[in-house]
Amino acid sequence: MASVAVITMVRDDAFFLTAWLRHYGGMFGRENCYIINHGRGSEVAKLAEGCNIIGIPGDPHKNFDMKRWRLLNNMVMGLRSYYSHVIVGDVDELVVLDPEAGTDLAGYLAKAPERRVLTPLGLEVIHRMDVETEEITDTILGPRRHVRPAPHYSKPCVISAGTKIARGGHFTQYKKLHTPDHMYLLHLKFCDAHAYSEAMNRRNDVTADIGVSYKDASIGRHWFSSERGEDSAIFEAFAELEMQDGFEMGPLRRKMHRTWRARGDTGYWEFARPEYTTQYVLPDRFSGIF
Repeated sequence: MASVAVITMVRDDAFFLTAWLRHYGGMFGRENCYIINHGRGSEVAKLAEGCNIIGIPGDPHKNFDMKRWRLLNNMVMGLRSYYSHVIVGDVDELVVLDPEAGTDLAGYLAKAPERRVLTPLGLEVIHRMDVETEEITDTILGPRRHVRPAPHYSKPCVISAGTKIARGGHFTQYKKLHTPDHMYLLHLKFCDAHAYSEAMNRRNDVTADIGVSYKDASIGRHWFSSERGEDSAIFEAFAELEMQDGFEMGPLRRKMHRTWRARGDTGYWEFARPEYTTQYVLPDRFSGIF
């Protein structure tokens, strides 16, 4: 059976780390989970007990994201020497397999060809506050069922080939595009309005300590309070997305393949990432996956 390692970096995001641990730790075993504890937070260390925890300094730095992905990139390539597949991503990104496939992610990867980079289709879990009033007390999928297409999060994140990963994990230098039909990357940033506000408060504090604008930092602009906007307005706008019938994701994957191309002369490869204004309801079979 193929062996799988999963790696992320986290700083204080207990809500998302709990979901990450439940999903990956339960599926692959905590002994195969690698967590870089940025700032050596005690809560992270406690939650992740039984995982491979790597503590690093948490000093603020304007090139935080560049440094983070340099470390993750090299960790992934090192772990490849010991594992068949390595899954890498942010703590609020979870790779899942549609139960319709007849197996789970572990079962799929056990039979998947190696020396590839797999790119799950990105879907953003959104909190429709007007119809989803239940609080999240355990699993996220169930209380939350609405998703919107998120090409920005269709990341090449399941690695079994030697390659270089770009900052943010959005591109690699692997020349072929593999998008398994039942594989998704679910982005959880907007899955709960309260959790979102708490996470953004923490991230705004980090960038405030750095003391430069987003234009002078290698950090996503959404980390800066000046670019944040009104939290309530963000979630209220989700109701305006055009609801789609069914759950047919084939056209979105075909769009990725039609637009697959070299990313200039960088050595990386990419596909078009349009802004979709649609939403879907996840089928019942997804409830309780994490």
